[in-house]
Amino acid sequence: MFKKILIADRGEIALRVIRACKEMDIATVAVHSQADTRSLHVSFADEDVCIGPAAGKDSYRNIVNIISAAQLTNADAIHPGYGPLAENADFSEICADCGIQFIGPPTAAIRKMGDKAVARHTMQEADVPVVPGSEGALHSLDDARQWAEKVGFPLRLKASAGGGGRGMRVVRAMDELEEAWQMARREARTAFTSDAVYMERSIEEARHIEIQVLGDQHGNLVHLGERECSIQRRHQKLLEESPSPVVDPDLRQRLGAAALAGAAAVGYYSAGTIELLVDSDHNFYFMEMNTRIQVEHPVTEIVAGIDLVREQIRIAAGEPLRFSQADVQLTGHAIECRINAEDPARNFIPSSGVIQVLHLPGGPGVRIDSHIYQGYEIPPYYDSLLAKIIAYGSDRQSAIARMRRVLGECTIEGVATTLPFHRTLFTEPDFIAGQFDTNYVANSRWSS
Repeated sequence: MFKKILIADRGEIALRVIRACKEMDIATVAVHSQADTRSLHVSFADEDVCIGPAAGKDSYRNIVNIISAAQLTNADAIHPGYGPLAENADFSEICADCGIQFIGPPTAAIRKMGDKAVARHTMQEADVPVVPGSEGALHSLDDARQWAEKVGFPLRLKASAGGGGRGMRVVRAMDELEEAWQMARREARTAFTSDAVYMERSIEEARHIEIQVLGDQHGNLVHLGERECSIQRRHQKLLEESPSPVVDPDLRQRLGAAALAGAAAVGYYSAGTIELLVDSDHNFYFMEMNTRIQVEHPVTEIVAGIDLVREQIRIAAGEPLRFSQADVQLTGHAIECRINAEDPARNFIPSSGVIQVLHLPGGPGVRIDSHIYQGYEIPPYYDSLLAKIIAYGSDRQSAIARMRRVLGECTIEGVATTLPFHRTLFTEPDFIAGQFDTNYVANSRWSS
């Protein structure tokens, strides 16, 4: 087992990894920018190293500085969290070249799944259904027009090298294509340094469902059920739950089998997620694979009773999975609300400032993953996530009731947050009944 792990990320996920390491008696190294000197992950780690100025490109994406920090502190492994280096194949390769274990999947899997067009082709070869679309990246606007005629409207332009909704544009008619093409490429270039985009048919009134997979370096693969991720704005998730209110045992079996086939096709190990669209007839289509731990992993940990970060570390150290698919038992229902520093009344515009008053809720069946504290100054340079509030119950109704209580207890003052959105959501009949899709927020009063 590793003696010392450097965490190449910040915020709540850095704390999450540190906690797992402490329970495994593994020393930790926190890296931080100049803006994060007073962050909790710096305080809780055994050692810390400043890796650069505030801007992410100069610090948390600075591979040279991070590798140097690992060598300086004699770390024998690096956990990339879920940040910009978690799905960076070059970083994984550099770690190997420097004799440092990358806690994640093999480089080849990251590279294959990181190019969304290649990922589609790989899934097709593994007999995993994919959304109808272009065969690889589009070469020109004329090429996009030709594929649009074949694919049909509505369609989506998507960044080949990325995810998380960046570089994505919905196009409903041919006269919208040119502007969307230019915007998607520009956004993809900014976010991922590659302006390559591909095209898919837009599946309307669909659910965003993802399957958590876990595999070791000995060929063992399991899935840990599904997460419902349809409550989102601008393709960014706001709430996740497990299990999904629309997935029955038959669909769960089919989704799980497809996810395992897709993961096996790239020789996958570590924790990863297959993301799919599910239509109203329970047809499903592969969207992408996230070759890292997900923000929403706590809901799966709770219903499966498995510590995913601990398993990631064990797998990276070469240890086999300690359970088979038959051993996986999903119990109860868990819901996670992402509390972001954003103003839902102003179309979720980011907010920054100092947290003046803070009270995080507790009680039975409640988990809080957060890096904030009273007096914490939210830097404007990074992701807006402040906290993840997770409520667990014996079924969905009890989890909703618990989350409603928890949201009422939570107080964050000094910055705008998504708390008002979540409090309203948990009173809406359609959400409570499980009747929603990926357009739910866009069609609500929260979208301007």
